[in-house]
Amino acid sequence: MGRDRQRGTTSLRRRVGVRRPRKTIAIFCEGERTEPEYLEALKRQPAVRDVAAVDLRIDTQHLGSVPLTLVRLAVGAKERAAREEGEIDEFWCVFDVEWPTNHPGLREALELASRYGIHTAVSNPCFELWLALHFQDHRAWLDNDAARRLRRSHDRQVDKGLKGADYMAHIQLAASRAAALEQWHADNGTRFPHDNPSSGMHRLIISTTLPPSF
Repeated sequence: MGRDRQRGTTSLRRRVGVRRPRKTIAIFCEGERTEPEYLEALKRQPAVRDVAAVDLRIDTQHLGSVPLTLVRLAVGAKERAAREEGEIDEFWCVFDVEWPTNHPGLREALELASRYGIHTAVSNPCFELWLALHFQDHRAWLDNDAARRLRRSHDRQVDKGLKGADYMAHIQLAASRAAALEQWHADNGTRFPHDNPSSGMHRLIISTTLPPSF
């Protein structure tokens, strides 16, 4: 940081250290424990901590709220940040599709998010599918209960919480598997919300480990 390391040159001047710009990501999620505990563990990872300031926001007044509510909250927060010149680079909503009964207003939520530039990380059927992808590839249709059983077969967790360290070591594998699932559905012409199983969490993972582009 203080020396010129180029071969054959010597600098006698004190150089000013240059930090990579950091970005702030506001994340809204519907889960009471699993999603926020996972995201808190993600925040502590060096690859994330050194690049992105992850501003994790949980709506405590509407726990278990439907995706459309989450997106409206994110839109409102983005508009306030713009008025107040807040330094938030990206707004994300993390939510599930849910099977056998889908969340109401899913398409409206995605359309609203697209209109206002809100990023979404949607797991189908639920977040537990994303957790299971840390340990294995999976391409068979799942409902919520089956996804939870699949996840618990790996981490043996009996409640909705999780141990973040059990997942962080496998996060790149999970992202690769989720991206491959997305391509597999695209190749087969399978469209939302019938792209079960799938998870858009890999895009959030990529975003948290890349510096902002200015």
